[in-house]
Amino acid sequence: MTSDPQIRDASAYVWVWLPNTASPIVCGRLSTFDHQLVFNYGRSYLSRSDAVSLYDKELPLQSGVLPLLSGLSLPNCIRDAAPDAWGRRVLINRLASHRAPGTQDHELSELTYLLASGSDRIGALDFQKSSTFYRPREPLETSLEDLSKAAEQIELGVPLSADLGLALLHGTSLGGARPKVFLQEPHRKWIAKFSSTQDLYSIVKGEFIAMRLARKVGLEVAHVELTSALGKDILLVERFDRIRQGDCWHRLGMVSALTLLELDEMMAAYASYEQLAQQIRARFAHPKTTLRELFCRIVFNILCGNTDDHARNHAAFWDGHQLSLTPAFDICPQSRSGQEASQAMLIHGKDRSSQLVNCLQSASTFLLSRQEAISIINHQVQTIDEAWGPTCDEAQLSEVERAFFWRRQFLNPFAFQNAPEDITPVKMK
Repeated sequence: MTSDPQIRDASAYVWVWLPNTASPIVCGRLSTFDHQLVFNYGRSYLSRSDAVSLYDKELPLQSGVLPLLSGLSLPNCIRDAAPDAWGRRVLINRLASHRAPGTQDHELSELTYLLASGSDRIGALDFQKSSTFYRPREPLETSLEDLSKAAEQIELGVPLSADLGLALLHGTSLGGARPKVFLQEPHRKWIAKFSSTQDLYSIVKGEFIAMRLARKVGLEVAHVELTSALGKDILLVERFDRIRQGDCWHRLGMVSALTLLELDEMMAAYASYEQLAQQIRARFAHPKTTLRELFCRIVFNILCGNTDDHARNHAAFWDGHQLSLTPAFDICPQSRSGQEASQAMLIHGKDRSSQLVNCLQSASTFLLSRQEAISIINHQVQTIDEAWGPTCDEAQLSEVERAFFWRRQFLNPFAFQNAPEDITPVKMK
């Protein structure tokens, strides 16, 4: 058995930043029960006039242990705040010295990942051993060069020094599989995404171009910048879950689309854009505008080759009363050798093919007419075509790299197959 002391803990206290507040308060307890993690609100929290649910469909403001939704092993709105593949790799590296010889990675518990990961995590939650004293787990300040070097050591399986391990702590609460960390400036916070030692092409620049083009076609997306360290590209994504007010940072609560759809990780393949649209129509502020935005994002994902549009890569702000779509993030063209491709989420019925005809067939679900949908598609195609050169120049993309992306990830001919004549693909360049 592992000797990690945190694994012996059977519970953790959940702290939350209420809307428009700068400090967290304890709201409840997460406990181990029959190989699951269950949550109950504290009595003092329930007695507050400003108490809000962590997510009302899953954890309503009620006393007692709240039952898990079917198929879940812990509340999804709490799982949204837990680290994914990259963060877990960093924590495994840091905690390696606390594990007995032969201990396997999967023996680290969910509570360990929650309690050991960085406190400046996405959303408005954090996890502590104490219910009375909040002690944030903060990283050491260090350079992008050192962070890049540390990320490479993690990928190579090299144990980190104590200082580098602490420096990477900010990245341990992030989702996704690629190396990344949080960075902070006086008035802005960023997610820094590093190149990987396993990259066969410039994935970082590809994501930069996609995010820039997404804004140019009219999507609401996170602001991005491109930099480098030790000769490697680094993408900086500005955080939209933090608001600077005076000398303080306020945190915005968030839930993923996977949480909205009440699905666990194993059922993510069944996530559907049409089901997400139904949630928007029923529960979101400004549903018509939001539905149009989501439709536009589906179209752009297809046109830029982002097939990693799974339900944790869509999210909504949650203020305890209503939902609103966050800016788009993680729009990253994926490696593609042939023509055919599929989106991570179902588009129309049981069809997830990366084709614009599927968008047209589902247009009414998003309260769009066929002609409105066609107009959106043609606008995006034309904008991508016209802005391609200048955006590649901004990323300092070489001619070889441009040829690699163009008509393979961006505007792949497969996207236009079976589309009506109203939709005209761009000519080969």
